[in-house]
Amino acid sequence: MYRALADAIRDADAQGKTLSQVALEAESADQARPISEIRDALRRALIVMRGAVEQGVVGDLKSASGLVGGDAAKLMASSNGPLSNSLFRDVLARALAVQEVNAAMGVIVAAPTAGGAGVLPAVLTGIAAARGIGEDALVSALATAGLIGAVVAERASLSGAEGGCQAETGAAAGMAAGAATEMLGGTPSQVGHAVALAQQATLGLICDPLGGLVELPCVFRNATGAAIAMAAIEMALAGVTFAIPADEVIDVMGEIGREMDVRYRETAGGGLAATPTGRRLARARLVQIKRSDA
Repeated sequence: MYRALADAIRDADAQGKTLSQVALEAESADQARPISEIRDALRRALIVMRGAVEQGVVGDLKSASGLVGGDAAKLMASSNGPLSNSLFRDVLARALAVQEVNAAMGVIVAAPTAGGAGVLPAVLTGIAAARGIGEDALVSALATAGLIGAVVAERASLSGAEGGCQAETGAAAGMAAGAATEMLGGTPSQVGHAVALAQQATLGLICDPLGGLVELPCVFRNATGAAIAMAAIEMALAGVTFAIPADEVIDVMGEIGREMDVRYRETAGGGLAATPTGRRLARARLVQIKRSDA
C-alpha cells in the first residue's frame, strides 16, 4: 500500500485511473488476493455501516452510562434549525447515529477507529442516498477511504492515545472528504485537496473522553467531523485548492500528536474530562459500575 497520497495520485493520473482503482490494485498485490475478494469485504463493511445508521436513527438506544442516546433521532426529526430537511443535517444525524450504536455496544465498523467511526458512514451513505448513488460506487469510495487511512497510519497515527482526536475523528474527516470527492466525480488531485482541507481543520484536536468512555465528547465530535468533511468536499469539487499537500498536513498531525501533553491523549486527565462536571459524571459512572457488580 502507498505511504504517500502524492504517489497514489501520481500513479492514478499517469494511468488514467481513479484512486480507488490504484488502491485496490495495490492492496491486491500486497495481499495476493483478487480485487473481487477485497471489494466483497468492503461490501460487507458497507452493510454493517448502513445497519448502524438505520439502528441509530430510531432513537431507542442508550449507552450504559445513560449519557448518550436518542440525539440522532432528535436531529433527524427536527424542523427548527436552518439545516432542517437538508443533506447536511441528514449527514450530521447519521454520524450521531453510528456513534450512539457504538456507545450502546452495538456493531459498527471502526473507520478508522471506534472513536471516529461515525464520520465516514454518515458522509458516504448520506450523499449516496441523496444523489441516488449505487452500491458499487460506495464500495469504491470505501477503497479510496482505506487508501487515505493507510497513509495516515503510515505517516502519523490513527490512535487517540498516541495523537489525540485529530488522529481519530480528524483522520476520519479526511478519509470521508477524499472518498466522497471521488464518488462525486472529483479527480485524484481534488481528492488530495479534500483530504488536506479536512485534516488541516482538525489539527490539534485533543482526545478527552469523560471517564475514559468513548461517549462524551466523542459522539458529538463525529457530527463535527462530518461537517468538516462536507465543507472540504464542497470546496474541493468547486476547484478550491489547499497550498500545503495532504501528505505534509498529515505529517504535521503526527508531529502535533507526538508533542501533545499526555492529558490530552485519551487519558481523561485533561480537557472536558477534567472539568468539574466531567469529573462528577465520571464518578457517578464509577459508582454505577460498582453497584452493578455487587
